[in-house]
Amino acid sequence: MTDKPILILGLNGTIGSYIARALLKEGRPLRALVRDRDAASGAWHGAAIEWFEGDAMDRAAVVRAAAGVDTIVHAVSPAGYRDWGKLVLPMIDNSIAAARAAGGARIVLPGTIYNYDPARTPVIDETSRQAPATEKGQIRAELERRLEEASSECPALILRAGDYIGANARSSWFATTLVRPNRAITRIINPAKGVGHSWAYLPDLAQAFARLLARPERLRSFEMLQFEGIWDADGTEVPDAIRTAFGRDLPEHAFPWWLMRLLAPFGGFPEAVKDVATYWRHPVRLDNRRLIELIGDEPRTPLETAVRDTLRGIDCLPPAAPALASFPA
Repeated sequence: MTDKPILILGLNGTIGSYIARALLKEGRPLRALVRDRDAASGAWHGAAIEWFEGDAMDRAAVVRAAAGVDTIVHAVSPAGYRDWGKLVLPMIDNSIAAARAAGGARIVLPGTIYNYDPARTPVIDETSRQAPATEKGQIRAELERRLEEASSECPALILRAGDYIGANARSSWFATTLVRPNRAITRIINPAKGVGHSWAYLPDLAQAFARLLARPERLRSFEMLQFEGIWDADGTEVPDAIRTAFGRDLPEHAFPWWLMRLLAPFGGFPEAVKDVATYWRHPVRLDNRRLIELIGDEPRTPLETAVRDTLRGIDCLPPAAPALASFPA
């Protein structure tokens, strides 16, 4: 471990905020590039972060923020996910340019399963062939290809995980589909009903990132790792954990994929989700053997604790339910 700062792009995003908290607990010096420095520093209550103001689409701003760092955590996405397909690749190109300018900083990327065809790849490991089934997956695969191509100059670490569970995961499938934020839950809508699915509890995932960055000398120049997380083999364990958190039974319904296909031509949410339906119809498990080689046992919070923390964070539990740890967005 070095004493050089780590730059986080996307500090106020879901995974970026958790990684930042995990690194701060380890005493790592952090920098953050944010659009509004005053608002961000206020939200983080005086955390030991060096603030830079700018946008990840501004290459000069990213290069300036990365000067003197040895690691860039690329956890940034376009604001509001607008023009996602047009902006994602220029953003990673800016991070690569900044890493080169910093003398070969390591780029760290939270990865997804969208790079793979779930019908053909039920288990993902570092040797699995990337054959995206969607346009979003094709863009993600190209992003990772660019990281690999640049890794002889700028090492890269990708840690892939399933769908997020966590107190700040308000835009996740868990928070927008299985349940709904800021309201009492009367039913569960399960997009994985009868099908295995991978979930990642964000504090555990962030801790895995922190452990990896604590021992950079053990990492290859290009590491593509999988975080196994919570494997719900038949789509029943996560809904059952929601019921346990509430202490009562809740009716469960399948997600209306047929309706999404019908409404997709009109845009909005149905158009956004229709292409990911295949990742809910086919089980995809993440093989974490290489990760375990590097950090030992994967961080693993009990499912019921993870689900209760998430429900508390998205304001779905009644006030009497015991509060668990949460992280600022």
